[in-house]
Amino acid sequence: MVYRKAPKSSGDAPESQANPGDHPEPPSRERRYHGIGSAKGFAIGETYEFVRETIEHETADLSPENIEEEVERFMTALHRSEKELKKIERVTTRKIGRLYSDLFQAQIMLLNDPVLTGNITRRIREELKPAHLIIEQEFGKYLEHFLKSDDLFFRERAADLHDIKDRIIRNLHIRKLHSWVPEGSIVVSHHLSPADIILLSRSNIKGFATDTGGKTSHISLICKSLNIPIVVGLGNFSQKALSGSRMILDGSEGVVITDPADETVETYIKKREEENKREADDSIMAHRHTYTRCGVRISVCSNIDFKEEIEHLDSTGSEGVGLFRTENLFLDDLKPPKESMQQAYYLEMAGMLTPKPLVIRLFDIGGDKLIYSPVKEPNPNLGWRGVRILIDVPEILDAQLQAVIKANIHGNIDVLIPMISSIEEIMHIRQAIEKHHKHLNTLSSEPLEKPGIGAMIELPAAVELIDEISRIVDFVSIGTNDLTQYTLAVDRNNLIVQDLFEKFHPAIIRQLHRVITTAQRNRCRVSLCGDMGSDSLATPYLIGCGLREFSIVSSDIPALKAAVGKYTVEECEALAAECLKLSSSSTIKARLEAFVKAH
Repeated sequence: MVYRKAPKSSGDAPESQANPGDHPEPPSRERRYHGIGSAKGFAIGETYEFVRETIEHETADLSPENIEEEVERFMTALHRSEKELKKIERVTTRKIGRLYSDLFQAQIMLLNDPVLTGNITRRIREELKPAHLIIEQEFGKYLEHFLKSDDLFFRERAADLHDIKDRIIRNLHIRKLHSWVPEGSIVVSHHLSPADIILLSRSNIKGFATDTGGKTSHISLICKSLNIPIVVGLGNFSQKALSGSRMILDGSEGVVITDPADETVETYIKKREEENKREADDSIMAHRHTYTRCGVRISVCSNIDFKEEIEHLDSTGSEGVGLFRTENLFLDDLKPPKESMQQAYYLEMAGMLTPKPLVIRLFDIGGDKLIYSPVKEPNPNLGWRGVRILIDVPEILDAQLQAVIKANIHGNIDVLIPMISSIEEIMHIRQAIEKHHKHLNTLSSEPLEKPGIGAMIELPAAVELIDEISRIVDFVSIGTNDLTQYTLAVDRNNLIVQDLFEKFHPAIIRQLHRVITTAQRNRCRVSLCGDMGSDSLATPYLIGCGLREFSIVSSDIPALKAAVGKYTVEECEALAAECLKLSSSSTIKARLEAFVKAH
């Protein structure tokens, strides 16, 4: 017999037991469901279940005389879909700028892809099949690849392809776009597309809850930009939600509460008021330099994915970009971006930021993200990814390094090498930078500044080699997400074991202390760019270890800056020394919670 551990579910709470003769209160109908909170905030309101219309299709083969009519129907559906997407693109640009409107431009480009549309029209004519069947099959080829991917990024992008496919099929039947919901609702659905989020947000939606989706899915990122809380990955929650019923949605904790008791509502109202006050206080602190209570300077930069985010950094008090993830440049066209395109992109970013720093992480791509790769890896996270690909495919590395060097006219660009596990990998990249810098300087009328070189510390091997690594690079950046995943052998996106993903595990706590203290001893700058940097419990511990540079999500910067000012370095060092002696996650978190509460 095979036993399988079921994912944790908050499902239905057990009914209370009453003693004979008691007169108990009526049992509460309140139920809690746990998903993934991917855009922070609270919402209290009425539920609206967003259900897509089911369309009945003809499945019989076409008669020869109806073939051209079916092809024309398909072309008309493409035209209607393009008009819809252009409208959504305009709304997106107006609401949140061009940061995500390019997503819909990419969908429009796919609608006009001559290979895709040519295959569909050819097959309609040759096979005498209805357009919707051919569309399902052609898109199915792409979707199968994306959905079977071991890479979370690709599985989440499958939703975008679904959206395009469903849009074309709906327009085959000339159905109207469903974009009306009651004002101020909390929308619940099995699946929502980026277009749904944009259009529904016009009704002042309080929040979203979906069965599917992840933290890095487009709907999550768009909700963050719109400041609308969302909880994703709720399983089959949409089947249990009832339109018109009261609901609380907590996008910070990833919790949805149906039919909440009055006292629960009061608790969340008070919680929201406290959060609003804290955010107002934090925003005042955000525009000042950050110091501990004893006057030690702490710098706080941003992790970003797109250059459009830079224009909003000043409002959060960010001191630059500590991590620019370049993979989005690679993945937009599913092929490596040209050197000229990269140079223009990096140059614009550096110009917008100067004199603030711009740390560009070299492409951190995995085997599954290389569409042209002939190899299907059984476990890409332990395979061909990060610096390994850059070394094995030099044309990708060379184009990116040359683009960075040419763009570094302000001298504020550094590069960060991903997934380092050996000294040889660092030396390979360093030699490539030296070679390109020397060559490009011979071609330039003005001397080009060499970018600083940093190493990501996100593998246990890199922790073991931190003494050697910190002697040959300009800085190191700790990626706590992958470091935790690889150290504990836990995939944080695997529902079965995600409760074992514990950033306050004693092994992680000790690794962080070792990396920070060793790098500082070797006079190597050290920053932390993982999610742990945004965790208020971790802040005093990290300061106590000696960390003086953070790079986090921009929206979390004001809260971090406010927290730093509450502590002295001396008391943080004492706290760190205590935590290093503790042997369980629970005791470490309890000590950190007590420390934070006391301040």
